[in-house]
Amino acid sequence: MSLLPPFKRVVTGHSSSGVAVVTSSGPTPNNFPLKAVPGTIFYEVWNSTASPAMLDNAEDPTSQPLQLSPAPLGSTIRVVDIPPDSVQSQVSTEEAAAAFAEIGEAHAGTGTASSKHKLMHRTETLDYGIVTEGEVWLVLDGEEVHLKRGDIVVQRGTNHAWSNRTENMARMVFILLDGRYAEELREVLE
Repeated sequence: MSLLPPFKRVVTGHSSSGVAVVTSSGPTPNNFPLKAVPGTIFYEVWNSTASPAMLDNAEDPTSQPLQLSPAPLGSTIRVVDIPPDSVQSQVSTEEAAAAFAEIGEAHAGTGTASSKHKLMHRTETLDYGIVTEGEVWLVLDGEEVHLKRGDIVVQRGTNHAWSNRTENMARMVFILLDGRYAEELREVLE
């Protein structure tokens, strides 16, 4: 299992006279390797805490503890390296629960010993997931979908997991938007 190549984050802003400038360029400064799931790394690219997003020259909003879901009315973009299932399958149910606690949302983990995947989870978010390296399987309650580089998933608050059934690392870019379940769906889910 080899590491994936680094990528560059470029952040723009404005000079004091309103000229468009690059405010930072380089690797993401805030990365979170998960202790509970070795090989999994969250690279925090950017986030916002409101909609519409505040367009300013403020400090890097990723300089905070890792939080799986965006803030209310907020958004998050991150890159996640996903190790092979040969690594993930060694994770116990307790370690899977610890992984969700580690990323700030212990309540999101839904995996049990009898689940299709130990890292099943659900968040009240609209997520756009783009496979940029390798292959993954989207695991849902009732079906699975094989995804390759360039494939995009629109994930609408469903119970799911990401399964890497190869022996190579996979990478996905995720854009998460705060969401709300429709009332009739909320009733069914509770």
